[in-house]
Amino acid sequence: MAAESAQQFAALEAQAQVLMSVFTKAGHESVAPSVIQPADVFLDVIGESLRARTYVFTDPDGAELCLRPDLTVPACRLHIARYADPATPAKYCYNGPAFRFQPQGADDTHPREFRQAGVERFGDRDAAAAEADTIALILKALEAAGLKSWSLQIGDLGLFRAVLDAVQMPVRWQKRLSDVFWQPDAFRAELQRLTTAPGAAAKAVPADLVAVLKAGDIAASAAGIHQYLDAKAIEVIGTRTVEEMAERLLDVIADRSAPPLDAASAALIEAYVRVKGPAKSAGEAIAKLLAGAKGGTGAALDAYDRRLALLANAGIPLDRVTFSAEFGRSLEYYTGIVFEVHAPGLSAVSPVAGGGRYDGLMRAAGADRDVTAVGGAIHTERLLSVLKGGRS
Repeated sequence: MAAESAQQFAALEAQAQVLMSVFTKAGHESVAPSVIQPADVFLDVIGESLRARTYVFTDPDGAELCLRPDLTVPACRLHIARYADPATPAKYCYNGPAFRFQPQGADDTHPREFRQAGVERFGDRDAAAAEADTIALILKALEAAGLKSWSLQIGDLGLFRAVLDAVQMPVRWQKRLSDVFWQPDAFRAELQRLTTAPGAAAKAVPADLVAVLKAGDIAASAAGIHQYLDAKAIEVIGTRTVEEMAERLLDVIADRSAPPLDAASAALIEAYVRVKGPAKSAGEAIAKLLAGAKGGTGAALDAYDRRLALLANAGIPLDRVTFSAEFGRSLEYYTGIVFEVHAPGLSAVSPVAGGGRYDGLMRAAGADRDVTAVGGAIHTERLLSVLKGGRS
C-alpha cells in the first residue's frame, strides 16, 4: 500500500511538472498560496453545496479558519496582498492540494485531499480574449500531459443575466433567480412563485418586525432588526449577517404589492434554460429565441460569438464544444463564462478541468472594487486516472 502511494505521488509530481511547464511558458508566474485561509471569505462566496463540505476550524486565538477548498480565492488574496491597485494585470499558475469533504466517501476521482494545477489572471482589458486564452491554455496543458480525447462544455452567466434584463423584471427578482440558478429545483420553484404569488412570503413576516423596516434604508432596517431580536431574546444563528437579513426582508415586503411575472416572460426564461447543443448553433438558437424580447441582448450575444471565434483562432475545434444554458459550476462566484473539460471514462459530475470568469470575487476577497478575472484548474488525480486507464 505504501509503495502504491509512493508511485501515485511520483506520477502526480511528474505530471505536475508537465502542466506547470505549459503554464509558465505562457507567461504565468508560479505561486504557492497559503493552504490555511480565513473561513469567512470562502463561506461567503463558494455557495451552499461546498459550504457544508469545507473543513473549518477555530485557532487558539478564536479566528475561524479553513483548509482551502480550491485555489482561486487564495490566488485572489495573494494578488491583493501584492498590489495596492487590485486591477494591476497579472497572471499566476499553481499546483497544490485542496480539501473537500466527500459525503459519499472518497475515491480516486473524488478524494478529500486532492490537487489542482491551474491558472488565474487579473486585470485584462479584453475579457473575451483572456477567456479564450485561458481555456486554450488548459486544453494545451491537458494534451501535453497525454490527454487527446476530450470534450469542452461551456455556459454563459452573462447571457443568462441578459435574458433576465430582456424580460424587464425588478432587479430584486433578477438577483433572486441568479442566486438560485445553481440549484435547478430551487430555481424552478422561485420562478413559479414569481409567476403566481410573489407576495406570499410577506404574509409570514410578523407585523411588528415589518414595522421596524425602513424602505430603501438597509442600515436603518438592520438597526431595527437588532432591536427586534434583542427584545424577543432571539439569537442570530448561521452565516447571514443582520444587514443581509434586512436586505432580504425589504425585498420580501416590496413584493407584497408587486404584480406577478407575466407568463410570456416566464416562458422565455424557461425556454432559454433549456437551450443545449453544439456551441456553433446555440448562439443562433438564443438569438432567435430573444428576437421578440422587450430588452436588448445584443451585447451578450456578440460577446458569445466573438468568444467562439477566438476559441477557433486558438486552434480549438468547435465541433468538440457544446453549450448548455443551465450549466453552472459548483462554485457560485462565477459571473460570466463557465467551462468544464470532460474526459473518457469519467462521469459527467467528474470533469477533468474547469473554470470561468469571476469579476466579483476580488471584492469579496478584500479588494475595494470588482476586477476582471478569469481562471481554470485541472483536477490532477482525475487526469492521472484517465491516463493510467488508457482512456486518453
